[in-house]
Amino acid sequence: MDSGWSRRRFVGALGAAAGASVLSGCGDGGTAGGTRARPSDSTAAGASASAPAAKQPSGPRALYLGTYTSVEGGGEGIGVAAYDPVSGRITGSGTITGVPDPSYLAVHPDGRTLYAVQERERGAVTAVRTSDRKVLGSRATGGAHTCQLWVHPGGRWLLSADYGSGTVAVHPIDASGALGERTALVAHSRPAPGPGQEGPHAHQIVTTPDGGHVLAVDLGTDTVYSYRLDQRAGTLTEVARAHTRPGAGPRHLTFHPGGRYAYLAGEVDDTVSVCSYDPSSGRLTIGRPQSTGAKADTNYPAQFAVTPDGAYAFLANRGDDTIARYAVEADGARLRLLGTVPSGGEFPRQLALSPDGGLLFTANQRSGTVGVFHVDGRDGALRRAGKPFASPVAVCALPL
Repeated sequence: MDSGWSRRRFVGALGAAAGASVLSGCGDGGTAGGTRARPSDSTAAGASASAPAAKQPSGPRALYLGTYTSVEGGGEGIGVAAYDPVSGRITGSGTITGVPDPSYLAVHPDGRTLYAVQERERGAVTAVRTSDRKVLGSRATGGAHTCQLWVHPGGRWLLSADYGSGTVAVHPIDASGALGERTALVAHSRPAPGPGQEGPHAHQIVTTPDGGHVLAVDLGTDTVYSYRLDQRAGTLTEVARAHTRPGAGPRHLTFHPGGRYAYLAGEVDDTVSVCSYDPSSGRLTIGRPQSTGAKADTNYPAQFAVTPDGAYAFLANRGDDTIARYAVEADGARLRLLGTVPSGGEFPRQLALSPDGGLLFTANQRSGTVGVFHVDGRDGALRRAGKPFASPVAVCALPL
Protein backbone atom coordinates (compact mmCIF):
# COMPACT_ATOMS: atom_id res chain seq x y z
CA MET A 1 0.00 0.00 0.00
CA ASP A 2 1.35 3.41 -0.94
CA SER A 3 2.03 5.76 1.95
CA GLY A 4 1.94 9.52 2.15
CA TRP A 5 -0.44 11.93 0.49
CA SER A 6 -0.47 9.89 -2.70
CA ARG A 7 -2.15 7.05 -0.81
CA ARG A 8 -4.79 9.32 0.72
CA ARG A 9 -5.47 11.07 -2.58
CA PHE A 10 -5.74 7.74 -4.39
CA VAL A 11 -8.25 6.49 -1.87
CA GLY A 12 -10.27 9.69 -2.24
CA ALA A 13 -10.28 9.46 -6.00
CA LEU A 14 -11.77 5.98 -5.87
CA GLY A 15 -15.02 7.52 -4.63
CA ALA A 16 -15.36 9.70 -7.74
CA ALA A 17 -17.60 7.44 -9.79
CA ALA A 18 -20.07 6.98 -6.96
CA GLY A 19 -19.96 10.66 -6.07
CA ALA A 20 -20.68 11.72 -9.64
CA SER A 21 -23.98 9.86 -9.58
CA VAL A 22 -25.39 12.11 -6.86
CA LEU A 23 -24.22 15.46 -8.20
CA SER A 24 -27.32 15.83 -10.35
CA GLY A 25 -29.32 16.39 -7.19
CA CYS A 26 -27.49 19.66 -6.45
CA GLY A 27 -28.96 23.06 -7.30
CA ASP A 28 -27.40 25.79 -9.41
CA GLY A 29 -25.85 29.10 -8.42
CA GLY A 30 -23.93 30.01 -5.26
CA THR A 31 -20.97 32.22 -4.45
CA ALA A 32 -17.64 31.60 -2.78
CA GLY A 33 -18.01 31.48 0.98
CA GLY A 34 -21.79 31.25 0.73
CA THR A 35 -24.25 28.40 0.32
CA ARG A 36 -25.36 26.54 -2.76
CA ALA A 37 -29.00 25.51 -2.49
CA ARG A 38 -30.21 22.08 -3.48
CA PRO A 39 -33.55 20.31 -3.20
CA SER A 40 -34.35 18.81 0.18
CA ASP A 41 -33.94 15.07 -0.11
CA SER A 42 -33.57 11.99 1.99
CA THR A 43 -33.14 8.33 1.32
CA ALA A 44 -33.46 7.27 4.96
CA ALA A 45 -36.76 5.79 6.07
CA GLY A 46 -38.37 6.24 9.47
CA ALA A 47 -37.84 3.98 12.46
CA SER A 48 -39.78 0.77 12.73
CA ALA A 49 -41.99 -0.27 15.64
CA SER A 50 -39.03 -2.06 17.24
CA ALA A 51 -37.15 1.21 17.87
CA PRO A 52 -35.99 1.71 21.48
CA ALA A 53 -38.71 3.15 23.72
CA ALA A 54 -36.29 5.41 25.59
CA LYS A 55 -37.06 9.12 25.50
CA GLN A 56 -35.50 10.75 22.45
CA PRO A 57 -34.95 14.43 21.59
CA SER A 58 -37.53 15.97 19.29
CA GLY A 59 -37.12 18.18 16.24
CA PRO A 60 -34.48 18.12 13.50
CA ARG A 61 -30.83 18.56 14.38
CA ALA A 62 -27.92 19.82 12.29
CA LEU A 63 -25.66 17.45 10.36
CA TYR A 64 -22.53 18.64 8.53
CA LEU A 65 -20.76 16.54 5.90
CA GLY A 66 -17.10 16.61 4.85
CA THR A 67 -15.83 15.72 1.38
CA TYR A 68 -13.02 16.19 -1.12
CA THR A 69 -13.67 18.97 -3.64
CA SER A 70 -10.60 18.38 -5.82
CA VAL A 71 -11.40 14.83 -6.96
CA GLU A 72 -13.70 13.87 -9.80
CA GLY A 73 -17.22 13.47 -8.49
CA GLY A 74 -16.38 15.15 -5.20
CA GLY A 75 -18.48 17.70 -3.38
CA GLU A 76 -18.46 21.50 -3.74
CA GLY A 77 -17.84 22.24 -0.07
CA ILE A 78 -19.25 21.37 3.36
CA GLY A 79 -22.59 19.62 3.04
CA VAL A 80 -25.40 21.00 5.21
CA ALA A 81 -28.21 18.69 6.27
CA ALA A 82 -30.54 17.88 9.15
CA TYR A 83 -31.50 14.59 10.75
CA ASP A 84 -34.48 13.45 12.75
CA PRO A 85 -33.09 12.12 16.06
CA VAL A 86 -35.91 9.57 16.36
CA SER A 87 -36.21 8.13 12.85
CA GLY A 88 -32.68 8.86 11.62
CA ARG A 89 -34.10 10.47 8.48
CA ILE A 90 -31.64 12.89 6.81
CA THR A 91 -32.71 15.91 4.78
CA GLY A 92 -30.19 17.91 2.73
CA SER A 93 -30.37 21.72 2.71
CA GLY A 94 -27.32 23.03 0.83
CA THR A 95 -23.57 23.39 0.69
CA ILE A 96 -21.14 25.84 2.28
CA THR A 97 -18.84 26.74 -0.59
CA GLY A 98 -15.46 28.47 -0.50
CA VAL A 99 -13.82 25.77 1.66
CA PRO A 100 -11.64 23.46 -0.48
CA ASP A 101 -11.22 19.79 0.48
CA PRO A 102 -13.01 19.98 3.87
CA SER A 103 -12.33 16.35 4.73
CA TYR A 104 -12.74 16.65 8.51
CA LEU A 105 -15.00 18.82 10.66
CA ALA A 106 -15.35 19.87 14.30
CA VAL A 107 -17.62 22.25 16.18
CA HIS A 108 -16.94 24.77 18.97
CA PRO A 109 -18.34 23.77 22.39
CA ASP A 110 -20.87 26.61 22.18
CA GLY A 111 -22.11 25.33 18.81
CA ARG A 112 -21.80 28.71 17.10
CA THR A 113 -18.75 27.94 14.94
CA LEU A 114 -17.87 25.04 12.67
CA TYR A 115 -14.24 24.29 11.82
CA ALA A 116 -12.95 22.44 8.76
CA VAL A 117 -9.56 21.30 7.52
CA GLN A 118 -8.31 22.06 4.03
CA GLU A 119 -6.55 18.84 3.09
CA ARG A 120 -4.23 20.35 0.47
CA GLU A 121 -0.52 20.80 -0.18
CA ARG A 122 -0.68 24.06 1.76
CA GLY A 123 -2.64 22.90 4.78
CA ALA A 124 -5.15 25.20 6.41
CA VAL A 125 -8.06 25.37 8.83
CA THR A 126 -11.28 27.34 8.28
CA ALA A 127 -13.95 28.76 10.62
CA VAL A 128 -17.61 29.00 9.60
CA ARG A 129 -20.37 30.69 11.62
CA THR A 130 -23.23 28.21 11.96
CA SER A 131 -26.07 30.74 12.29
CA ASP A 132 -25.73 32.11 8.76
CA ARG A 133 -23.04 29.79 7.29
CA LYS A 134 -20.65 32.70 6.80
CA VAL A 135 -17.01 31.73 6.30
CA LEU A 136 -15.04 33.68 8.92
CA GLY A 137 -11.67 33.05 7.32
CA SER A 138 -8.86 30.52 7.09
CA ARG A 139 -5.40 30.18 8.58
CA ALA A 140 -2.42 28.21 7.28
CA THR A 141 -1.30 25.42 9.58
CA GLY A 142 2.29 25.61 8.39
CA GLY A 143 2.14 21.97 7.31
CA ALA A 144 0.87 19.91 4.39
CA HIS A 145 -2.45 18.12 3.88
CA THR A 146 -4.21 18.95 7.11
CA CYS A 147 -6.41 15.92 7.81
CA GLN A 148 -7.91 16.30 11.29
CA LEU A 149 -8.68 18.96 13.88
CA TRP A 150 -9.99 19.29 17.42
CA VAL A 151 -11.34 22.14 19.53
CA HIS A 152 -9.89 22.29 23.04
CA PRO A 153 -12.70 21.89 25.62
CA GLY A 154 -12.12 25.44 26.87
CA GLY A 155 -13.00 26.74 23.42
CA ARG A 156 -9.95 29.00 23.10
CA TRP A 157 -7.66 26.83 20.95
CA LEU A 158 -7.97 24.86 17.73
CA LEU A 159 -5.58 21.93 17.32
CA SER A 160 -4.82 20.36 13.93
CA ALA A 161 -2.82 17.49 12.42
CA ASP A 162 -0.98 17.63 9.07
CA TYR A 163 -0.69 14.21 7.46
CA GLY A 164 1.68 15.16 4.65
CA SER A 165 4.30 16.88 6.80
CA GLY A 166 3.89 15.01 10.08
CA THR A 167 3.23 18.21 12.01
CA VAL A 168 0.66 19.45 14.53
CA ALA A 169 -0.41 23.06 14.97
CA VAL A 170 -2.33 25.32 17.37
CA HIS A 171 -4.45 28.37 16.51
CA PRO A 172 -6.22 30.73 18.93
CA ILE A 173 -9.99 31.17 18.73
CA ASP A 174 -11.37 34.63 19.43
CA ALA A 175 -14.74 35.57 20.95
CA SER A 176 -16.43 35.50 17.54
CA GLY A 177 -15.16 31.98 16.80
CA ALA A 178 -12.67 33.22 14.18
CA LEU A 179 -9.10 31.93 14.13
CA GLY A 180 -5.95 33.90 14.90
CA GLU A 181 -2.39 33.40 13.72
CA ARG A 182 -0.75 30.09 14.55
CA THR A 183 0.89 29.92 17.98
CA ALA A 184 2.61 26.53 17.65
CA LEU A 185 3.88 24.12 15.02
CA VAL A 186 5.55 20.90 16.13
CA ALA A 187 7.18 18.42 13.73
CA HIS A 188 7.42 14.70 14.48
CA SER A 189 11.07 14.14 13.60
CA ARG A 190 11.69 11.12 15.84
CA PRO A 191 11.53 8.15 15.91
CA ALA A 192 12.41 7.10 12.38
CA PRO A 193 9.49 6.26 10.08
CA GLY A 194 8.03 2.79 10.43
CA PRO A 195 8.19 0.00 7.82
CA GLY A 196 6.86 1.13 4.45
CA GLN A 197 6.63 4.79 5.47
CA GLU A 198 8.75 7.55 3.94
CA GLY A 199 8.17 10.01 6.77
CA PRO A 200 5.97 11.03 9.69
CA HIS A 201 2.21 11.28 9.08
CA ALA A 202 0.30 13.01 11.87
CA HIS A 203 -3.22 11.62 11.49
CA GLN A 204 -5.01 12.89 14.59
CA ILE A 205 -4.75 15.33 17.46
CA VAL A 206 -7.09 15.13 20.44
CA THR A 207 -7.30 16.41 24.01
CA THR A 208 -7.62 13.96 26.87
CA PRO A 209 -10.96 13.92 28.71
CA ASP A 210 -9.45 15.64 31.74
CA GLY A 211 -8.17 18.42 29.49
CA GLY A 212 -4.68 18.03 30.88
CA HIS A 213 -2.89 16.78 27.79
CA VAL A 214 -2.98 16.71 24.02
CA LEU A 215 -2.30 13.46 22.15
CA ALA A 216 -1.10 13.28 18.55
CA VAL A 217 -1.38 9.99 16.66
CA ASP A 218 1.27 9.56 13.94
CA LEU A 219 0.78 6.77 11.41
CA GLY A 220 4.24 7.20 9.88
CA THR A 221 6.29 6.88 13.07
CA ASP A 222 4.06 4.30 14.83
CA THR A 223 3.87 6.67 17.79
CA VAL A 224 1.35 8.51 19.94
CA TYR A 225 2.89 11.74 21.27
CA SER A 226 1.69 13.33 24.52
CA TYR A 227 1.90 17.10 24.87
CA ARG A 228 1.01 19.65 27.48
CA LEU A 229 -0.78 22.71 26.08
CA ASP A 230 0.10 26.10 27.58
CA GLN A 231 -3.37 27.63 27.62
CA ARG A 232 -2.00 31.15 27.85
CA ALA A 233 0.60 31.01 25.08
CA GLY A 234 -0.91 28.25 22.93
CA THR A 235 2.33 26.27 22.80
CA LEU A 236 2.91 22.51 23.02
CA THR A 237 5.53 20.77 25.16
CA GLU A 238 6.14 17.05 24.64
CA VAL A 239 5.94 14.99 27.85
CA ALA A 240 5.75 11.35 26.69
CA ARG A 241 5.64 8.94 23.74
CA ALA A 242 3.92 5.62 23.27
CA HIS A 243 5.00 3.27 20.49
CA THR A 244 2.92 0.66 18.71
CA ARG A 245 4.58 -2.40 17.23
CA PRO A 246 6.51 -1.57 14.02
CA GLY A 247 4.29 -1.19 10.99
CA ALA A 248 1.01 -0.86 12.90
CA GLY A 249 0.29 2.54 11.37
CA PRO A 250 -1.86 4.03 14.18
CA ARG A 251 -4.62 6.20 12.73
CA HIS A 252 -7.22 7.29 15.25
CA LEU A 253 -7.70 7.13 19.02
CA THR A 254 -11.03 7.46 20.87
CA PHE A 255 -11.37 7.76 24.64
CA HIS A 256 -13.77 5.89 26.89
CA PRO A 257 -16.00 8.34 28.84
CA GLY A 258 -14.27 7.28 32.06
CA GLY A 259 -11.12 8.98 30.83
CA ARG A 260 -8.61 6.31 31.81
CA TYR A 261 -8.74 4.14 28.68
CA ALA A 262 -8.77 4.74 24.94
CA TYR A 263 -9.11 2.60 21.80
CA LEU A 264 -6.57 2.86 18.99
CA ALA A 265 -7.10 1.78 15.38
CA GLY A 266 -4.01 0.43 13.60
CA GLU A 267 -4.67 1.23 9.94
CA VAL A 268 -1.74 -0.61 8.38
CA ASP A 269 -1.68 -3.86 10.37
CA ASP A 270 -5.50 -4.13 10.66
CA THR A 271 -5.65 -4.27 14.46
CA VAL A 272 -7.08 -2.38 17.43
CA SER A 273 -5.56 -1.86 20.86
CA VAL A 274 -6.82 -0.81 24.27
CA CYS A 275 -4.65 1.95 25.74
CA SER A 276 -4.42 3.12 29.34
CA TYR A 277 -3.92 6.81 30.12
CA ASP A 278 -2.20 8.26 33.20
CA PRO A 279 -3.60 11.77 33.84
CA SER A 280 -0.72 12.80 36.09
CA SER A 281 2.06 12.16 33.55
CA GLY A 282 0.15 12.22 30.27
CA ARG A 283 1.64 8.85 29.44
CA LEU A 284 -0.29 6.44 27.24
CA THR A 285 0.36 2.68 27.46
CA ILE A 286 -0.68 0.71 24.38
CA GLY A 287 -2.01 -2.80 24.95
CA ARG A 288 -1.74 -5.89 22.79
CA PRO A 289 -3.23 -5.85 19.28
CA GLN A 290 -6.72 -7.28 18.88
CA SER A 291 -8.94 -8.31 15.98
CA THR A 292 -11.03 -5.85 13.98
CA GLY A 293 -13.42 -8.64 13.09
CA ALA A 294 -12.73 -8.09 9.39
CA LYS A 295 -12.87 -11.06 7.02
CA ALA A 296 -11.66 -9.28 3.86
CA ASP A 297 -8.11 -9.92 2.65
CA THR A 298 -7.39 -6.18 2.81
CA ASN A 299 -8.87 -3.99 5.52
CA TYR A 300 -7.95 -0.61 6.97
CA PRO A 301 -9.68 0.15 10.28
CA ALA A 302 -10.51 3.84 10.44
CA GLN A 303 -12.16 5.16 13.58
CA PHE A 304 -13.87 4.16 16.83
CA ALA A 305 -17.05 5.60 18.31
CA VAL A 306 -17.95 4.89 21.95
CA THR A 307 -21.46 5.20 23.35
CA PRO A 308 -21.97 8.00 25.92
CA ASP A 309 -22.50 5.46 28.70
CA GLY A 310 -19.25 3.70 27.77
CA ALA A 311 -20.94 0.31 27.33
CA TYR A 312 -20.24 -0.29 23.63
CA ALA A 313 -17.69 0.68 21.00
CA PHE A 314 -17.98 0.62 17.21
CA LEU A 315 -15.20 0.51 14.62
CA ALA A 316 -15.32 1.43 10.92
CA ASN A 317 -13.66 -1.23 8.76
CA ARG A 318 -12.66 0.02 5.29
CA GLY A 319 -12.21 -2.81 2.83
CA ASP A 320 -14.33 -5.24 4.81
CA ASP A 321 -17.01 -2.52 4.63
CA THR A 322 -18.37 -3.39 8.04
CA ILE A 323 -18.85 -1.89 11.47
CA ALA A 324 -17.32 -3.97 14.24
CA ARG A 325 -19.26 -4.07 17.52
CA TYR A 326 -17.50 -4.40 20.86
CA ALA A 327 -18.75 -4.76 24.41
CA VAL A 328 -16.69 -2.54 26.72
CA GLU A 329 -15.80 -4.31 29.95
CA ALA A 330 -13.86 -3.69 33.18
CA ASP A 331 -14.71 0.03 33.26
CA GLY A 332 -13.15 0.52 29.84
CA ALA A 333 -10.10 -1.70 30.20
CA ARG A 334 -11.32 -4.47 27.86
CA LEU A 335 -12.96 -4.75 24.45
CA ARG A 336 -14.88 -7.91 23.60
CA LEU A 337 -15.69 -8.35 19.92
CA LEU A 338 -19.40 -9.08 19.40
CA GLY A 339 -19.32 -9.30 15.61
CA THR A 340 -19.68 -7.09 12.56
CA VAL A 341 -22.54 -5.64 10.52
CA PRO A 342 -22.42 -4.29 6.94
CA SER A 343 -21.76 -0.56 6.86
CA GLY A 344 -24.37 0.01 4.16
CA GLY A 345 -21.79 1.46 1.78
CA GLU A 346 -18.24 1.17 0.49
CA PHE A 347 -15.15 2.17 2.46
CA PRO A 348 -16.60 3.56 5.73
CA ARG A 349 -14.11 6.34 6.44
CA GLN A 350 -15.56 7.74 9.68
CA LEU A 351 -18.13 7.04 12.41
CA ALA A 352 -20.03 9.45 14.64
CA LEU A 353 -22.74 9.03 17.26
CA SER A 354 -25.56 11.48 17.81
CA PRO A 355 -25.14 13.35 21.13
CA ASP A 356 -27.63 11.05 22.90
CA GLY A 357 -25.98 7.94 21.46
CA GLY A 358 -29.19 6.73 19.82
CA LEU A 359 -27.93 6.98 16.23
CA LEU A 360 -24.68 5.98 14.56
CA PHE A 361 -23.62 7.71 11.32
CA THR A 362 -21.06 6.27 8.92
CA ALA A 363 -19.45 8.24 6.08
CA ASN A 364 -18.96 5.77 3.21
CA GLN A 365 -16.30 7.33 0.99
CA ARG A 366 -16.35 5.18 -2.16
CA SER A 367 -20.12 4.83 -2.42
CA GLY A 368 -20.73 8.50 -1.65
CA THR A 369 -23.29 7.81 1.07
CA VAL A 370 -23.95 8.40 4.75
CA GLY A 371 -25.45 5.41 6.53
CA VAL A 372 -27.57 5.75 9.68
CA PHE A 373 -28.14 3.06 12.32
CA HIS A 374 -30.28 2.89 15.42
CA VAL A 375 -28.18 1.85 18.44
CA ASP A 376 -29.87 -0.48 20.91
CA GLY A 377 -28.67 0.59 24.35
CA ARG A 378 -29.43 -2.82 25.82
CA ASP A 379 -27.01 -4.89 23.75
CA GLY A 380 -25.26 -2.51 21.34
CA ALA A 381 -27.10 -3.96 18.35
CA LEU A 382 -27.22 -1.83 15.20
CA ARG A 383 -30.33 -1.57 13.03
CA ARG A 384 -30.29 0.33 9.76
CA ALA A 385 -32.50 3.43 9.64
CA GLY A 386 -33.57 3.05 6.02
CA LYS A 387 -31.47 3.57 2.91
CA PRO A 388 -28.18 5.55 3.03
CA PHE A 389 -28.23 9.28 2.26
CA ALA A 390 -26.42 10.37 -0.92
CA SER A 391 -23.43 12.66 -0.26
CA PRO A 392 -20.52 13.08 -2.75
CA VAL A 393 -17.31 11.33 -1.57
CA ALA A 394 -18.54 11.25 2.02
CA VAL A 395 -15.52 11.27 4.34
CA CYS A 396 -16.91 12.91 7.50
CA ALA A 397 -20.34 13.15 9.15
CA LEU A 398 -20.75 15.51 12.10
CA PRO A 399 -24.15 15.27 13.85
CA LEU A 400 -24.94 18.00 16.40
